[in-house]
Amino acid sequence: MSSHSAKHPRWPGIIEAYRSRLPVTPETRVVTLLEGNTPLIKAERIPGEIGADIELYIKYEAMNPTSSFKDRGMTMAMTEAANRGGVEAVICASTGNTSAAAAAYASRAKLKSVVILPNGKIALGKLAQAMMYGATVVAIEGNFDDALRIVRELGARPEFAVVNSINPVRIEGQKTAAFEVCDILGEAPDFHFLPVGNAGNITAYWKGYREYHRDGLSKKLPRMFGWQAAGSAPIVEDRIIENPNTVATAIRIGNPASWIGAKEAVAQSNGRIDIVTDEEILDAYRMLARLEGLFVEPASAAPIAGLIKAHKAGLIPAGSRIVATTTGHGLKDPDTAVNSGIARPVVVPSSTEAVLRLLGL
Repeated sequence: MSSHSAKHPRWPGIIEAYRSRLPVTPETRVVTLLEGNTPLIKAERIPGEIGADIELYIKYEAMNPTSSFKDRGMTMAMTEAANRGGVEAVICASTGNTSAAAAAYASRAKLKSVVILPNGKIALGKLAQAMMYGATVVAIEGNFDDALRIVRELGARPEFAVVNSINPVRIEGQKTAAFEVCDILGEAPDFHFLPVGNAGNITAYWKGYREYHRDGLSKKLPRMFGWQAAGSAPIVEDRIIENPNTVATAIRIGNPASWIGAKEAVAQSNGRIDIVTDEEILDAYRMLARLEGLFVEPASAAPIAGLIKAHKAGLIPAGSRIVATTTGHGLKDPDTAVNSGIARPVVVPSSTEAVLRLLGL
């Protein structure tokens, strides 16, 4: 078990909670928004709905400060940048969760944040958080790869720190989610299901589980099952996807930064990476909200879609304990929710009788 419960009645953020397992020193000035300690929620209805004799837990990462798992890596990346000396600004290329986390933690660290994006591909709803936190958003005449190239080139200068997933310290922060799962359950689950985009999370969870297992804090290791969207499945297809396409924008990535780490996690854990369709993702997305009260962004529903698929294929033994990570909040992508066939408000006269009639009571 981690020591925070005894020593820290209030959660101190992941770096303080797991300091001995992270690349920091006693002198390190920590930049935190008290990320981590997210709920592990037992799914009460989904197993029955899909006819599976399993114990299912949802690691609900939407409860991080900027509403996605990215905060775990960002507290580490920003702490490293703030302690390096000479850094004036952090930079990233991202339209979504990374830019939100980078801008929030940069404001905390008293650093400038810069987000570089392809012009015309900017959904302001996605960037609203970053802009509120004070990021400078720069649109370039080019594509996402061009943006990332510029980020890398600027990152070679001492006054800039890159906080995209090419920064390896992000994985260190993200592995703490595996520690939390083991701390709550008492050991690792039989299976861990995750969405796979840049593949940092599946890499990080596997690293965390291995460290706890090595140190005797978990008797077993889970099998890692990662899920890519059908139009954006470079690891499954074993090729770079030039124009990835899926409703699950957070995993719409054609050339994952942690490709090798993901393949190692799957090989070493006797796991798998497979494909789910957008239709399967949206079914699972609605199911999580309707049956469990959990509203997630579409990418987060990929592991539940994957669970349904794996169960149908007979890959999950009865009695298995499964953890599925949902990576971001549904309000990250309200357009998908509104357009996904949910019921609209019904207008009736302003009387109790009219409301009762509508309800059929």
